[in-house]
Amino acid sequence: MESKGGYTDPNMRRCWDYDFRWTPHHLTADQMEPLRHQMDSLASDCVEPLSELAAAAAEKAEGATISDTSEKQPSTGKPDLLKTDMYALLRDNHSKNKALEALWKQVTTIPDWVDWEQIDRGQRVYYRYGQPMTIALTFQSLLGGMGAGKIVETLSRTGGFSAKVVRHRLLETFQHTLQVSQSLESIRPGGAGHASTIRVRLLHAAVRNRILKLSSKRPTYYDVEKLGIPINDLDCIGTICSFAPTVIWIGLPRQGIYLSEQETTDYIALWRLVAWYIGTPTEWFESPEKARGIMESILVAEVHPTRMSGVLARNIILGLEKTPPLYASRGVLEAMTRQLIGTELANALGIGHPSPFAWAFAAWVFLYGILWSFICRAMPFVDSTHIKSSRTQFWKVLMDVKTGLGKETSFDFKYIPQDEKK
Repeated sequence: MESKGGYTDPNMRRCWDYDFRWTPHHLTADQMEPLRHQMDSLASDCVEPLSELAAAAAEKAEGATISDTSEKQPSTGKPDLLKTDMYALLRDNHSKNKALEALWKQVTTIPDWVDWEQIDRGQRVYYRYGQPMTIALTFQSLLGGMGAGKIVETLSRTGGFSAKVVRHRLLETFQHTLQVSQSLESIRPGGAGHASTIRVRLLHAAVRNRILKLSSKRPTYYDVEKLGIPINDLDCIGTICSFAPTVIWIGLPRQGIYLSEQETTDYIALWRLVAWYIGTPTEWFESPEKARGIMESILVAEVHPTRMSGVLARNIILGLEKTPPLYASRGVLEAMTRQLIGTELANALGIGHPSPFAWAFAAWVFLYGILWSFICRAMPFVDSTHIKSSRTQFWKVLMDVKTGLGKETSFDFKYIPQDEKK
């Protein structure tokens, strides 16, 4: 859906209702193709050692149970690594294995480019624009991201966005976002945000290895040559883009909010650090210009909706319909989606056409976010109070039994990729 949009400037482009200028920071699809066949080998090499540690721990626990009861208990079988706290295994056993030690050293070493004062400012940006940020991440980054057909092929094999489990997965993503932005203590090695990021990284590695193993037995399960390695470097760069540059230059502006140059630089710096922890190449986020360039390059090269793209996108809306904390109707959710991702992509994903009332309600939500943003920028005291309150309230909503997860998740998988064809 890329075109020059009728511009006289040959460097201007239009893609999915989004206009931008092509610069030396942009890459063509051919230039990005090698990234599709590269992966986070450091984490993938840890999957087998962690599996062995999990099995040994389960065997030890089973033996203790038998000893305590003096009766032989039925074996529970080999534990599935995707349902295990892999971060805890890595933290407690990294000195026992070279691969584990290499990964642990990398994730606990802070790069020279990290400025903790800047990271703190980047964290504050998220809570300053808390509601608009959350809306952008949900409807533009996540739901709109379903338009990336090749990434959807991996997601569809994990069951993560089926209508029944979509809300839980969204809340897990929300937890990770809150934890990496909660405080400097949280994002530093050993903190909750650092730990949750490593958990997600190891989960990606385990899923990647599982899919590759299944595809080696039955190539039709997943076409590596055509789709690339599952959860490859390009996918991971795109994921970081969905949390920062996509929000900054698409998600917030379509709600009437524009970050300052300082806010933009600081927020990208925060997610560059997350990229380092999660095993994503960080050079694409060295500056706002490079981050925007790679985001727009991926938008052009990767967003090509498939039939499954539409299924997963609509499942997200079904999973959020009339649920807390917004309790919004399907029409309101569709209006927000259409405003955030644009008419062209919404039509391609089969998003419904909301009523005028639904559009009016969505507009009121956007206006509320604009007003709060203006107030916070104009009054530093209100800004500080608002950020502090948002940090508390967001976490309270997330942990509420009725409105959220009820308890912290360790990002285990409820659906394990498997070859159902016997």
